[in-house]
Amino acid sequence: MGYGRAKAPPPPPPPPPPPKESKVLVPPLFDYPPIAARTRMSVPSYEVMFGKLPLHNLFEDYFDQVENLTARIILKALEDPHVDLTATMSTVTDENFGKEVKGDALFHWQKDSDDPRTFVDLLVSTSTPMWQLTSCVYYPKFGIGAFGTLPLLMGNRVRSEDYGVMGLRYGSENLSIGASFMPFNLSGEVPAGAWLVGRKGNLSAGVQYKPLRGSKHPMPFSDPENWNCAVSYSVGSTSPLSPSSIFTLELARSTQLTTSFYQHMVFQRGVKNPSEDKHVVEITNYVDIGLEFTARTDKDKPTENDNSLFQLALSWQANKNFLLKGKLGPSKSSVALALKSWWKPSITFSIAALIDHSKRTASYGFGIRTEDLRQPSYQRDDPNYIMLTPRVEQTPGERPVFQAHTDYDHLPTDLRPVDTTL
Repeated sequence: MGYGRAKAPPPPPPPPPPPKESKVLVPPLFDYPPIAARTRMSVPSYEVMFGKLPLHNLFEDYFDQVENLTARIILKALEDPHVDLTATMSTVTDENFGKEVKGDALFHWQKDSDDPRTFVDLLVSTSTPMWQLTSCVYYPKFGIGAFGTLPLLMGNRVRSEDYGVMGLRYGSENLSIGASFMPFNLSGEVPAGAWLVGRKGNLSAGVQYKPLRGSKHPMPFSDPENWNCAVSYSVGSTSPLSPSSIFTLELARSTQLTTSFYQHMVFQRGVKNPSEDKHVVEITNYVDIGLEFTARTDKDKPTENDNSLFQLALSWQANKNFLLKGKLGPSKSSVALALKSWWKPSITFSIAALIDHSKRTASYGFGIRTEDLRQPSYQRDDPNYIMLTPRVEQTPGERPVFQAHTDYDHLPTDLRPVDTTL
């Protein structure tokens, strides 16, 4: 009896390909670069610390176009990334002449495209007919800077500021001190302003000398109404990819006590877009909340603006193309919606509405912005957020768990932590 040849065992199946890492899409900031942040070195650090700059953007951006039609175009030179031009035109309501069209043009140059501390601005305005030159020179090695504002071709010079303001400043990671002067001071007050701001860990404190305009006080330094002081406690990173919060308590003009709170939140929501890759499962959203409460310590003097007693604002950026904002006050409330195109140059359409609760009336405003400052990339995968376990190992309905890394070197400028210099 013969024996048949034994069959060779079948080859083992090839190992399955490793699952792709599930990623989170991260959209760029809706408005970048922030215009106010580019000129922060020409104003006291007291004015940009304590959450004032993000609160101002949260309470004012897109809401200021109510009852107006606003158009803005921002262009960057093709051959020089350090130069850009911003032109703005808006309709303004005048009591005597009704609706008027006014505008301005701002030429901006900065030494380093990623560092706005050394810059030159030339402003031409038709609302206040003049040319104005603003500049700052900063030496990071020594922490010393000089800044100044000089109105040019101005017809009616009434105040001391109309002849220009100059100043010196010193800034480090934990200290900022500076003072401003008027070369042609009509009132004889020296200096025109001064500030001292310090930071230790999460705690910041500062004091500012800011004399009232037209004050005839013989000793302005001893007048408590010329001084402001504030203290704040902040938590979190200055990168938009990290949540942060700032709590501030400020006493201004010895009679006005302001409490403010700013919260920046970052969270991920599911992506239901068939055009995205399968390994992209979520997208980052930015939510900002601001609360401001103002009270006067002297009951004899009424508050000039009742709307500033209390205001609450909320902003939600769902992706690069969608921004929704709302603001609530005791007598007025506002809402704004902005939609950004995905092509270059980018075009932003916005609409804002203001509701007056006392008069039961509503006002509307429209705006259009065109910018040509950055690439029209919709959004990108962010390796800062990588799933801890492969997606295939999750149970149905389980939300992916992501781990955040702290490496910001590969990110664009608008998503990195803000410069630490005060």
